Amino acid sequence: MKKLAIILILLCSSLAVHSVDHNNAFSKNAILFSGNANLTLAQEIVDYLNIPLGDAHVSKFNDGEIQISIKDSVRNKDVFLLQSTCVTATQSINDNMMELYLLVRTIKRASAASITAVIPYYGYARQDRKTTGRVPISAADMALLLELAGVDRVVTIDLHCGQIQGFFHQAPVDNLFASFMFVSHFATKELKNLVVVSPDAGGVERAKKFMEHLASEGIPSKMALISKQRQNAGVIASMCLIGSVEGSDVIIVDDMCDTGGTIIKAAKLLKEEGANRVYVAVTHPVFSGNALKNIGLSEIDEMVITNTMPLREEAPANIHCISVAPLLGEAIYRIQMGQSLSDLFH
Repeated sequence: MKKLAIILILLCSSLAVHSVDHNNAFSKNAILFSGNANLTLAQEIVDYLNIPLGDAHVSKFNDGEIQISIKDSVRNKDVFLLQSTCVTATQSINDNMMELYLLVRTIKRASAASITAVIPYYGYARQDRKTTGRVPISAADMALLLELAGVDRVVTIDLHCGQIQGFFHQAPVDNLFASFMFVSHFATKELKNLVVVSPDAGGVERAKKFMEHLASEGIPSKMALISKQRQNAGVIASMCLIGSVEGSDVIIVDDMCDTGGTIIKAAKLLKEEGANRVYVAVTHPVFSGNALKNIGLSEIDEMVITNTMPLREEAPANIHCISVAPLLGEAIYRIQMGQSLSDLFH
């Protein structure tokens, strides 16, 4: 807990430094614009940095074509573009991806010194390999599109597959982690006999890192794994628990929640296996279909999410949201000022 307090003090001190003067080296040479995917998060980030949000007019013509107009000069400036390539209440993933592409091209043509795409949620990330013949590797193709557009650097959070960083051949990728923010939240709870649960074999490494972060805050934990068999995409035929959760509080850790089917069934299974309280830590709240309603009616005591993408409807009482604005704001500041990002990865 002492270490947690020190980290919070350092972050607060960092924020105080950023807020001293609008005319510091950062605001003179850098500017942040946002597409329409997550304007609320963009405003939180500029509030953290104590700078105004860049004036970008992003709308649509009557036929649906995207219209871009940048009102601020970007000549010789380092430009940061915030846009989650996710579905929202009014736009599809493809709409938001095209907005990002056209924003990059607009700013490239306006003689910006550099362009950093800040993509809290990287769409198409689950299509990261060929599983059958004659299908695209869409995660790689999106990377190719952004590099061809002129992106110089990418900042993202909790990529579905870490190897996606390698799909970018020219632009470096900073893949930040929301784990420490979740740990800070759970550190305030009186957790007993804690067990960290991976919802599938592919998430074991993520669960291990989460356990390491917990241990660094003096919170011991054990691990369990849920083995599942899929009937087809999005449909679970069966699942079983590997490990023990009897008399334990558990935290299911995953990078995203789509329909919620897997996590809801997992929570039910864990309660049947004797778990006391079931928590879920999910970075990206995709929440397709009736996911929010179903989560509200589930065995999940609390699901902690972040605002990498906006919710399309009101969340039930058992969902708690943590803002990633300080994490992204700090990353943007350090990139611009030539400072190390290492602390943000740990």
